[in-house]
Amino acid sequence: MNNFVVAITRTCGSGGMSIGQLLADHYGVNIYDRKLLQLASEDSGISEELFASADENVKKSMLYKVSRKVYTGEIIPPESENFTSNQNLFAFQAKVLKELAERESYVVIGRAADYVLKDFHNLIRVFIHAPKDICIEREMKRQGITEHEASAYVEKMDNYREAYYTYHTGHVWRDANNYDLCLDTSKFTYEESAEIIKSLIRIHAGIDK
Repeated sequence: MNNFVVAITRTCGSGGMSIGQLLADHYGVNIYDRKLLQLASEDSGISEELFASADENVKKSMLYKVSRKVYTGEIIPPESENFTSNQNLFAFQAKVLKELAERESYVVIGRAADYVLKDFHNLIRVFIHAPKDICIEREMKRQGITEHEASAYVEKMDNYREAYYTYHTGHVWRDANNYDLCLDTSKFTYEESAEIIKSLIRIHAGIDK
């Protein structure tokens, strides 16, 4: 069986993680999101806490809004003072994603994986979204928070994901040209959305399951 990767980019509250988990369970493959930090830590020798801290710190900073460091594949060596820079931490995550794609099929959530793996033959790039009011309602229910809190949370996460994506790829997060499939989950259930993606996997990667 040829390896395939489903790279899911998603707006907050659209159900991307749930759909990714349905796909991973169906095919019996791994799903990578935060777990990627552990693997990148093992590969680089940099502590997982530093990777996680970088993830959190950039959400609070203006870094991604005012600058851009498009990923080129370069790994900064340990002797450099920039070895633990955000740019290099991203590069190690990208390195792990590429190595995983050579030996296994998997689903990955976020991490600009659609761009990192753009040269991988059996890559299926999916953008999952929904109208903001639907996303807010889902986050209210998921987290047990007020509409005001959910609205602020959705906006914050989408702004961060958009800035993170542009910073590392130079591309526009919501641009349909970056993806093979865009799904509005206000029109489909998560199960139906997973079935649509399975159809694309059958067509593109020749996996009939």
